[in-house]
Order: sequence, then structure tokens, then C-alpha cells
Amino acid sequence: MSKSMSRQMPDTFVILFFVALLAAALVWLVPAGQFETESVTRVTPSGEQVREVIIADSYQRVDDAASLRWFAEGGEIGIANIPFEGLVSGTKWGSAIGVMAFILLVGGAFGIIVRTHSVERGILALIQRTQKYDQLFLVLLFFVFSLGGAVFGMGEEAIAFCLVLLPVMTRLGYDKVTVVLVTYVATQIGFAASWMNPFSVAIAQGIAEVPLLSGAGFRMGVWFVLTTCGLIFTLRYAARTRCQTAANEVAQGVELESKFTPVDTLILVLFTLGIVWVIWGVTQRGYYIPEIATQFFVMGIVIGLVAVLSGRMRANEMSGAFTRGAQDLLPAALIVGFAKGIILLLGGDDPTSPSTLNTILYGAGQWMGAANEPIAATAMLVFQGVFNFFMTSGSGQAALTMPLMAPLADLVGVTRQVAVLAFQLGDGLTNIIVPTSAALIGCLGAVKLDWAVWVRAIWRFQLFLMVSSILIVLAAVFTGFQ
Repeated sequence: MSKSMSRQMPDTFVILFFVALLAAALVWLVPAGQFETESVTRVTPSGEQVREVIIADSYQRVDDAASLRWFAEGGEIGIANIPFEGLVSGTKWGSAIGVMAFILLVGGAFGIIVRTHSVERGILALIQRTQKYDQLFLVLLFFVFSLGGAVFGMGEEAIAFCLVLLPVMTRLGYDKVTVVLVTYVATQIGFAASWMNPFSVAIAQGIAEVPLLSGAGFRMGVWFVLTTCGLIFTLRYAARTRCQTAANEVAQGVELESKFTPVDTLILVLFTLGIVWVIWGVTQRGYYIPEIATQFFVMGIVIGLVAVLSGRMRANEMSGAFTRGAQDLLPAALIVGFAKGIILLLGGDDPTSPSTLNTILYGAGQWMGAANEPIAATAMLVFQGVFNFFMTSGSGQAALTMPLMAPLADLVGVTRQVAVLAFQLGDGLTNIIVPTSAALIGCLGAVKLDWAVWVRAIWRFQLFLMVSSILIVLAAVFTGFQ
């Protein structure tokens, strides 16, 4: 892309500023509302689970809700308060502050790992030995990341892999968009079509009172089809944009600055064990943002100490690498806070507190209740995709929407399994493009790619995914997917 064209692309902060103005307009035009909730206990293979779910017919309009202000006092939210309130919102378990801490810690850890150059040397050495099969490298990456999204809801974790793969894939001639395609996009396709992800499909099925992990066969088929389509798009894009000069250099076996050594082997073994540790923690122990961030921090420190003891870097260089790694991802962390501030401006995501989001959710439910089966199911899908712009957390969106979508499915004559499928596809696939997704912005920040440039590269594929999702949901309706 030329420099003049790049200058025409608005910065992500500029885009979010206008999104904030749109949110402010919605607050002015749409009255606030709230729901009542009830505690529901379900018996699962891991024991009893107690959840607060929305009572579908409990919506109440709140006319005396706090009005929108430009500047708010006492910790309230106004348009000018969006950045600060967004930055300090949430807990270590997620939302803004948790995701921001995750981004900075992982960025610092990978700053150390990248500084050793061992991962880059290892992958380049492998590529040089299999130079005729370089596309196999992309194929394996895409399927592995898609499987990670399907099995344990991989999303924010892709940020770390974007960091480590960027220098390697750049050396191979691939651009920044390709890096995000084989990592983050692959995870979100897996996330959307998952048959067992505990953070989306399991929660949605539990709230909808559908047997947990039921319908796995249909979803596995959807996962394979969508993953294959994503891989084909990625391979075609990579072939079209690949820098042949860099590719030829690798093919000709250009020497690295220093040869692959036993120290590189040790560092790669430790790195691999660290990744296995992360996967084990997520799948076996239920680790989430606090634990995963700490795991990557430990991984970075241990690898840094090996590099220091082997003479590859000094202690001060290790500290500097950590600082620079975190610094490189600071803009992405700030964007996460800004995006969360927009949600707070709309009233937040608590169904029992007056908010514009609650009213939007209720209005959509009322409209869809009057449609026939195919139209209602398609509307559910579209609504979930639009709602994901404001609520990018899969578990959070499930908690907010499924208590209404499940009884709505009964009303219009589609199965609750279809309602869960519409939630999955609408939530997961739009994560690829919405600027309020912390994971997407984190990945784009890791490779230093502007959101507008990303949209220019991905919009056709995003449109294809949406059309495919509609066809999948319609197929589920006509086959009576249970």
C-alpha cells in the first residue's frame, strides 16, 4: 500500500472516537432499561454450577436513569471520561484492566524471547531444510490455531504468537496481514464453530438448557468447512502479497547472523515446554488471563536467564528487552481501555443496571418474535453479530443474550440448539473485524498494523463468512438441528 493511501486511512483511535460519538447518540435516543435475574443451578460433569440468568419477561424501562454528560464527576461516566474509566474498569479476570495487564506482560516476556533470536533461527532452519514445502508451514499453523480456538477458546493468547511469528514470517516474505490470518483469524474461526469451547458453546448451551456438548457432529463439520475456507483465503492472499525477494533469499539458504547452536536448542525446548504448560493449564486447570499472563512472564524470565548465563545477552539487555516489548504493545492496551469506556458509556453490561444495551437487546427480541422460522434464525445470527460490536466477550454475550434468545427460539419454532449456533457464529466470526475486540486490537498492535488497513484486506472474506453463516444456520433450521 502506498504512503498516500496509508495517510487516507484513519487511525484506530480516530475510528473509536467516532464510535464513541455514535454510542453517545444512542444514549440520547434510546431509553435505558433493565432486567431482573435469577440464580439457576445446573449439574455438570465438573459439578454444580450456579449462574445468574435474565428473566426473559422482566424488562423494565427506566425513565429516571442517569442522563448523558460530557464531563462526569464522582466516578460516573461521561463522554470525556471514556478513556480513564475504560482503563480502570474490570478486574484481573478480564474486561479492560485484566486484558491490558495481559497484553503488557506477554509483550514484555516475548520482548525477551524475541531478543534471543532463537525462535526465528529455529523456524528458519526448519524452513531452509524444507524449502519446497513452505506452504505446508502455513497450513499447519492455520489448523493448529483453529483447533486451539475450538478446543479451549484461544483468543487473547494469539497476541503472543503474533509477536513471535512476525519476524520469522517477515523473513519468509509474508506481510503482517498474513501473520494475523494464520494466528488470530484461525482462532476465531475455531472459536465460532467450536463443539466444546468452555467459554462460549458450553456456557450458551447451559443457559439455554441444551445438553452440554450436544450437536458436536454438526459443529465439527462446520468447523472443518470454515477452517478450510479460511486456509484457502490465507494461502491465496499469502501467494499474492509475498515478497519474492525475501522468499528467494530464504530459498537460497541465506546465512543467519549466527548459526543454530545448542543454546538455541535449549531455548526452543523451554519455549515449547512453556506453550505445553499454557495449553495444559487452560484445558486441565481452567487457567484464564491472570494465570496465562504469569505463565508467559515465567517463560520469558527463564529463557532470559538462560540467554544471560550463556553470554547471549546481559542482564540489563534482558531488562531493556522486556521494557521495549511491553512498550510496543502499549498503544494496543490503551485501545482496549478506550473500547471498554464506550461500553460503559452505553450503561455497561450488567443486565440488572439501567443501560441502553439492555434496551437494544429487549427491542431486538421483540422484533424477532414476530418472524417465521428461517427469518427469525437469520435475525438471531445478525443480531448476535451486531451485538458483538458492543460485547466482545463470548461468555459475557452468552450470559446477556441467551436467556432471551432461548425462549425466543421456542416462540418462533426453531430449536434452542439453532439459537446457540446463531450465537456462536454471530459472536465468533465478527471478532475478526470489530474494532472493540481487545484480542484483535492486541494482535494488530503486536504486528503494528492499523485497523483500517486490516479491514481493507479482510472485508471480502468477512462478507463471505457472514453469507456462509446464514446458509449454515438455515441448514440447521431446515434439518431440525438438535
